[in-house]
Amino acid sequence: MNWNHTVILATMSALAACGNDTPVSEADVIQYPHTATVDHTDDYHGTIVADPYRWLEDDVRESEAVKQWVDHENELTFAYLATIEERKLIRARLEALWDYERYGLPEKKGGRYFYSYNDGLQNQDVIYRQESLDDEAELLIDPNTWSDDGTIALASYFPGPNGDYFAYLVQDGGSDWRVARVMNINTGEVLDDKLEWLKFTGLSWADDGSGFYYSRYPATDADEKFQSLNKDQAVYFHRIGDAQEADTLIYSRPEHPDWGYSANVTDDGHYLIITVWKGTDDRYQIVYQDLQAEDAEPVMLIEGFDFDYTLVGNEGSELYFRTNKDAPRGRLIAIDVHNPDQPREVIPQHIDVLSSASLVGGRVIGEYMQDAWSLVKIFDTDGKQVGSVDLPGIGTAAGFSGRMDDPETFFSYESFDTPPTISRLNVVTGEVSVFKQSDVDFNGDEYVVKQVFYESKDGTRIPMFISHRKDVVPDGKRPTMLYGYGGFNISMKPSFSITRLAWMEMGGIYAVANLRGGGEYGEEWHQAGTKLNKQNVFDDFIAAGEYLIKENYTNPGKLAIFGGSNGGLLVGVVTNQRPDLFAAAIPAVGVMDMLRFHQFTAGRFWVDDYGSADDPDEFKALYAYSPYHNIKPGTQYPAVLVTTADTDDRVVPSHSFKYAAALQAAQAGDAPVLIRIETRAGHGAGVPTDKVIEAYADRWSFLLENLEFDLPEGYGD
Repeated sequence: MNWNHTVILATMSALAACGNDTPVSEADVIQYPHTATVDHTDDYHGTIVADPYRWLEDDVRESEAVKQWVDHENELTFAYLATIEERKLIRARLEALWDYERYGLPEKKGGRYFYSYNDGLQNQDVIYRQESLDDEAELLIDPNTWSDDGTIALASYFPGPNGDYFAYLVQDGGSDWRVARVMNINTGEVLDDKLEWLKFTGLSWADDGSGFYYSRYPATDADEKFQSLNKDQAVYFHRIGDAQEADTLIYSRPEHPDWGYSANVTDDGHYLIITVWKGTDDRYQIVYQDLQAEDAEPVMLIEGFDFDYTLVGNEGSELYFRTNKDAPRGRLIAIDVHNPDQPREVIPQHIDVLSSASLVGGRVIGEYMQDAWSLVKIFDTDGKQVGSVDLPGIGTAAGFSGRMDDPETFFSYESFDTPPTISRLNVVTGEVSVFKQSDVDFNGDEYVVKQVFYESKDGTRIPMFISHRKDVVPDGKRPTMLYGYGGFNISMKPSFSITRLAWMEMGGIYAVANLRGGGEYGEEWHQAGTKLNKQNVFDDFIAAGEYLIKENYTNPGKLAIFGGSNGGLLVGVVTNQRPDLFAAAIPAVGVMDMLRFHQFTAGRFWVDDYGSADDPDEFKALYAYSPYHNIKPGTQYPAVLVTTADTDDRVVPSHSFKYAAALQAAQAGDAPVLIRIETRAGHGAGVPTDKVIEAYADRWSFLLENLEFDLPEGYGD
């Protein structure tokens, strides 16, 4: 591939002035690396679509040309960021804020408690165990010893039912692929057991602790591992001490290579429940196997991918499911495996969305969403409400897992101005006590969190959270970051984030719009932002920006947008559709080529939400908004910092590569269009703390520069 290997940088003083009204000479504007184009087209149902940057789809680990392009783009980006004097201050403040103790929700197995912990700046969380709540915590496993750069992570862990064994999944370089290992808790020995080719799976122990169930894909050639489609998943049982080759095949459907499986043993060890899925939509088939009946085979309990059936637990032969069948906002039902045609309604649909439920201590704990923030109610197993959990305000409660025979459970609570607190709940008495509480270097009383509602283009009422320091008075000039997602039934609930706290400390306003496509108001809200309705999501986000301007929070010169993954798609689309509305945009690990996303790794699962270019009508909708295909040469785009990672095997980095190359070629204004490509990092999970701090120092510095505002007096002191 012949292309110019010379990176020509603008003068640093001119870079700092990009976006203002000062005339710049041709010599002073950013000179981007030359990116070769190819004469490639595809025929979609009679429409010929050009793809001039198709060569950037080659795996960066295998293609020298793509690797050189990545190196030169990073050289330009990091040279630009290095000129921003405030970056060092922002990075130092991020690091200082990050240096606080963090705890994960405890899991109780065999009478022992297991939870994650980070002392502040550890690259990866470690795992502690406690014999009782009054005992000292003991370090069980420390992933920080696994690699020098912190990029090998503990993805998840699964203590055995008797507390003797501890199985866990290892993630390398941010990849979605996992390797399962097993530790003897009593001796600290890591056993020889090693299971490979695991992706999109947990581990569920047999009741006697002899082994566990898991899902895996067939082995893939090394050169296809990070780009090929994932098909032919199957459920296996692994007995401790055996080689993986000896694992027992439990369930597979070779005639349906697109199906995936999640296997879970009920708490009483009686049943194996296999949830069958074929995409990201919450529509499942349910298979069960009676583990106490000799030679019992898996049996289809619920057939047809029509509704959500999420297993909650069981009482004897009754299996409890949260479902949206005849209840788009969710309800709880019980199905007796001996009489599956007569399900029992336990908790009917409420006005609020039932986002999760659990069976603990003879009670049902329901976590509801009211306008995207949490309410928690306690019911008996006949569905009568017998209590509730008092929460401080606009925030998110999560957790509440446990056993039916143990009244003890743990939950976390957090909000934009409230770090997570982990509490213990006795579900019978209702008593709540603090288990672990984080101490962050800030005063939450100095911040305001509120919820507003605005109208979208079609008149739909959309909620939005707005947070900022109390001394930040909206005057139409405040730097404002608008965040959104809008897809896959995922709800944007209030959460605490050091990165967002740092933004608000800088004097910025932080807004989160609850767009259609999410799950904030149930399945109807979700479907209103999918496939042929996807433009609703973008209209909702644009209307959020217009509201912030209309209500005098900010103006187009001070408004930035940010989103990741599906949210990166969102940012890419609205940057194309309304480049006049925003001064800066940060699309992170975004899905940018909507005609080819389903050709790579997990992309085929997203057809549930997006549709597919293989369908003529869905192609028209996708082509109309696809970020890569709707960039218009000669347009003055806002400042854009695209971010991705070279080992992202969920949204492959070629999405961002092609989008950034096309946007750089099209930019007619002076605002920079840059791409930051992280090395040995994936879609987001498992990224070391030091890499996260560096990445956000770059993002917030980029916004400081391009929204043209100053840090508060005494910032960082």
